[in-house]
Amino acid sequence: MGRLFKGIGRIVGRVAAILRGLINLVFVLFFIVLLVNLFSGQSQPMPDRAALYLAPAGQLVDQRSYIDPVTQALRQAQPENAETVVSEVVQAIDAAAEDERIPALVLHTDYLFGGGVSKLTEIGDALLRFRATGKPVIAHGASFTQDQYYLASHADEIHLDPMGGVLLTGLGSYPLYYRDALDKLKVQLNVFRVGEYKDAVEPFTRTSMSPESRQHNSEWIRALWQYYTDRMETQRKLPAGSLQQLTETLPDQLRGHGGSLAQLALETGLVDHLSGRNVVQRRLIELVGADPETDDYLHVEASQYLLHQQRARAVRQPLADKVAIVTAAGVILDGPQPLGTIGSLTVRELLEQVREDDSIRALVLRIDSPGGSAFASEEIRRDLVALRQQRQIPIVVSMGSVAASGGYWIAADADLIYAQPTTLTGSIGVFGIVPTFEQSLEALGIHSDGISTSPLADLFHLQRPMGEAARDLIQLEVEGIYNRFIELVSQGRQLEPMAVRAVAEGRVWTGATGVQLGLVDQLGDLNNAIEAAAGLAGLESYEVEHISKPLSFGEQLLMHLSGNMVKWGLAPSLWYPESQQDALSAKMLTTLTAPLRELSWLNDPHNLYLRCFECGAL
Repeated sequence: MGRLFKGIGRIVGRVAAILRGLINLVFVLFFIVLLVNLFSGQSQPMPDRAALYLAPAGQLVDQRSYIDPVTQALRQAQPENAETVVSEVVQAIDAAAEDERIPALVLHTDYLFGGGVSKLTEIGDALLRFRATGKPVIAHGASFTQDQYYLASHADEIHLDPMGGVLLTGLGSYPLYYRDALDKLKVQLNVFRVGEYKDAVEPFTRTSMSPESRQHNSEWIRALWQYYTDRMETQRKLPAGSLQQLTETLPDQLRGHGGSLAQLALETGLVDHLSGRNVVQRRLIELVGADPETDDYLHVEASQYLLHQQRARAVRQPLADKVAIVTAAGVILDGPQPLGTIGSLTVRELLEQVREDDSIRALVLRIDSPGGSAFASEEIRRDLVALRQQRQIPIVVSMGSVAASGGYWIAADADLIYAQPTTLTGSIGVFGIVPTFEQSLEALGIHSDGISTSPLADLFHLQRPMGEAARDLIQLEVEGIYNRFIELVSQGRQLEPMAVRAVAEGRVWTGATGVQLGLVDQLGDLNNAIEAAAGLAGLESYEVEHISKPLSFGEQLLMHLSGNMVKWGLAPSLWYPESQQDALSAKMLTTLTAPLRELSWLNDPHNLYLRCFECGAL
């Protein structure tokens, strides 16, 4: 009987082993099928003829912010989290301009939240290059916000829904001020600064804008609005000054058109047609033809088109020489940081890739930053100088919407600096912030007392008030860094120190004014900067390579998986605003939570910062 049970046990064990093997085999096969779907099922075949469909979503950025893939999949239902990379949009438009399979471009702006005049202009310039080939650009939207309309104004035709409108409001800067809130919390904020116009500390020390801040901010904001309106009036062939007049008299003009923003837009020449979606679809079918499978017009989405372009480049023989692009976007922080911020050690790793690649003959540093940590800014600047000395390659800076304060610090030593006319730059000034909480603790009945060997012994004891010796020490350090800022700008831009001091004091300038002051060398976009870098390196033919942190196989797999969850119905699809009210609600939520997000950049080891607050206001 014992032998019988042992025999049955062996048989059961073998069957179980066979079943485990089958289950493992099925799992492996499933995983292989999953990988095939992930990596090969990303795009449909490229049609022989199709319009390029361009629908930028969320915020325009130079670099996507890093979000872990699982969170990314769960957050796709939130419109404020969407981001569109400007360089990818421009690359798709420029490639389509030379592609015989693309007879037209369709611009849909309903999903766009904004991103600054400079980024919108880069895309607008690409649209003008597309039109210069004789191919039309058709823009349509349910309604147009100011940023949406600015982009749409570069089209040959603008179609607006009869129930929609164009809302032009002008530009404004309205920072939040926290002084009263800090007083209620009994937080003592010790502030140190150099620069009459360095108003980055004002949100913590005041309840309203100072006269100096109001004066210098009004200069650059008016310059941006003038550029904005001039550009739209030129593209739409409107009388000079007509858009300013419209924003000043909008209620009266709307009253004269029965309260219809759409009718007002049509009669003032802002749009060409009032067309519902069905009318727009018929127009596009007439232009490019109908898709027999969907009855929609023939089109290919910009993201899919870029995939086809990347695959086409992958099969051809690469050129020997390269111009590298390193993107530094976001607040400058110390140490390693995720995408969407500029970490000093993260940038060092990217520059190390450039240093080790002998095929890279020039570097373009794309900066889109209001500044941040003074210590981290100096580390990045030193690494750039060391790279140029070791490799003997030219370094050209391309400024995005903003490259101010710490953003300008890391740019100052470049061989050439390019900026858009509407780039915000300068803000050459320094400040320090040290909070102390003695009154907050006293309100809770907690007190601090003790002994020391020197007046500075309690410098880092935030439960105690800051003494005069500590105040003098930090203020002198702030002034020393300010003098260093003046010195490196003077040397890097070959300007007299007194000339730099005259345009410093924390003042913010547009890129156009920066050229006049010597802070910027040329006006131009990223493509202009790439061409200049290649010229300095003596290159006639070259590849452009974006340098980024390598992702592990697991990270790539998770990113692909999260990207496909929407397609497979496993996660909510990207939510787009169906009305202006939806867009305003999302923007209001983002504004109200901004103070909490701003706390994340206070990580300088010396509590000293090169930051332009007003530069991120638009």
